[in-house]
Amino acid sequence: MSTRTPQFINSVAEKAADLVAVKAVAFLRDQPVLTIAALAAAASMFAVPPSAAYLEYLDVRVLGLLFCLMLCVSGLQRANLFSFIASKFLSGERSVRFVSLVLVLLCFFSSMFVTNDVALIALVPFTLFLFTVARQAERIALVVVLQTLAANLGSMVTPIGNPQNLFLFAHFESDLVPFMLVLAPYAVLSLVLLVACSVALGKPGRMKAQLDPASSKLQTKPAVAFVLLFIVAALTVAKVIPLLPAMALIAIGALVFDRGAFRKVDYFLLLTFVCFFVFSGNLANIPWLQQVLSDLMGQAPFAASLVASQFISNVPSAVLLAPFTTDWQQLLLGVDIGGLGTPVASLASLISLELYRRARVGSTSRFLLLFAVLNIAFLAANIGLYLLLS
Repeated sequence: MSTRTPQFINSVAEKAADLVAVKAVAFLRDQPVLTIAALAAAASMFAVPPSAAYLEYLDVRVLGLLFCLMLCVSGLQRANLFSFIASKFLSGERSVRFVSLVLVLLCFFSSMFVTNDVALIALVPFTLFLFTVARQAERIALVVVLQTLAANLGSMVTPIGNPQNLFLFAHFESDLVPFMLVLAPYAVLSLVLLVACSVALGKPGRMKAQLDPASSKLQTKPAVAFVLLFIVAALTVAKVIPLLPAMALIAIGALVFDRGAFRKVDYFLLLTFVCFFVFSGNLANIPWLQQVLSDLMGQAPFAASLVASQFISNVPSAVLLAPFTTDWQQLLLGVDIGGLGTPVASLASLISLELYRRARVGSTSRFLLLFAVLNIAFLAANIGLYLLLS
């Protein structure tokens, strides 16, 4: 054997190891919540060894509903529905304040139906493009921060607005109207504050929106089809249509009208939920910890869920704490209002931050400063309303 063979093998092995390391770092950066959830689930297995009982942890209805909603929204994105709607509002020459306000309000209202993270994934890149070509890059950080707040606050009104709402709605078998009424006052306050901030902090002057015709051209047939499929998904959430027939209909519809929609479903989010279910299920089977969480949720469910959201995000907080309380209203308020505050309090906030950072349109530190100031202000206002109503 040539003496160069071991050197060649070592070189290939080193390059392969470097490639794996690069891929691993990229995955950790792109999927921080999944990584944390997987590590937490793995750690909990030392306390409660894996068994067939793990299957009982999984909320199959939540996973099925989440898949249906994501598939429908994926199809709507690929049909350019969101870009088409935005272009109708913003084409031509407009005031900077008007454009900023419309983009913020689109996030607020669309997030009620397509979830907060999807609203931001659809509209933040549109905002980045629009303000860059209009030479208004200095306004992007403020608008994106307000869009992030709008998506987190608008999404809390409906059961399908964000993952934690969907989970809690299904877990506690809530009715639609009482569920929405719990959060309605906070949504109204937040809407007023968002409009005030968009107008007061907006820059005077005008800008011309130069839109890309290809990206804002509506694909009518798939758009109509996926709107109808989305209605089926929403009726399934409301328990009007059974889950299994709805899943079959939506999957068949996606195959017929745009099978590419399956590729844009966030399967990592589904896997994240599986990890959260395993983690929370295992914790619920540790007697001393079960007692601690029960006492905590019995005494201050709103405060406990709000504080937990600041450190582990509001989705895992909802999954973790739901088994330890029957006061779903306080838990719901805690995790939804708790989506404000730190960047990790809501997955949607991390999405906005990453989209802004990758676009390289301004200082990330300035973005984080604006994010901190406005989030603290909105969090304080909502907590104040909670104390007033309590």
